[in-house]
Amino acid sequence: MSRGRSSPLPAGHGVRPVVADLADPATLRPALEGADALFLLVSGAGAHVDGPRVLANAGEAGVRRVVLLSSQAVSTRPGSVSHAPLAALEEAVRNSGLEWTILRPGGFHSNAAAWAPGIRSGKTVFAPFGDVGLPSVDPRDIAEVAAACLVEGRHSGRTYTLTGPAATTPRERVEAIAGALGAPLSYVEVTRDQAREQMLQMMPEPVAEGTLSILAEPTPEEVAVSPDVERVLGRAPLSFRDWAEQHADLFR
Repeated sequence: MSRGRSSPLPAGHGVRPVVADLADPATLRPALEGADALFLLVSGAGAHVDGPRVLANAGEAGVRRVVLLSSQAVSTRPGSVSHAPLAALEEAVRNSGLEWTILRPGGFHSNAAAWAPGIRSGKTVFAPFGDVGLPSVDPRDIAEVAAACLVEGRHSGRTYTLTGPAATTPRERVEAIAGALGAPLSYVEVTRDQAREQMLQMMPEPVAEGTLSILAEPTPEEVAVSPDVERVLGRAPLSFRDWAEQHADLFR
């Protein structure tokens, strides 16, 4: 499904491209016709999405199961402005009358892709809070868990926290990328204000502030490794080093 008004995604085997927009639930019906499960992924914090209307349209179109990609911060930062829209969307999913599963990842391994320009141009990473560790998760694990939840009824009514196998710090992640490249890299710790300025180029201010709070002062729950990826997939989650080796070409 694409928000583009003139050039939807190209068709492929088993793929039917449809132009639609979550901010305009009435446009979703063509995308939902014939589907029995919906993977609900919203951009940013989801403030633009009318969850009850989206889910009502899904149910009317014949969808019976929804899997929502939310955020761990909904549970670890209750009442936070940055994640309030996702909390509201979770509530809408639970009250939708559909079978539901909620996925709550923390940070993604792939967030390190933002370091690629600095690594390619100067072999240097500029990032805050160099010694604060968090158990980020590989997007491939999120995708596999989501796929399992979409097709397996045993996950109905469950909320899963998705993390990697260990907490790693920014310095350690830079070392993993250097190992994947076979070349040394430098790490320069920036201030919170400098990091905030960078983030505001990519996200709304409440989301930037919420993200900085997690990166700087994670709660015990945010540092903990969750068993849920292994519980769903029957294998350990992929490490940041796995991700770095798989995506080393991003940094060359």
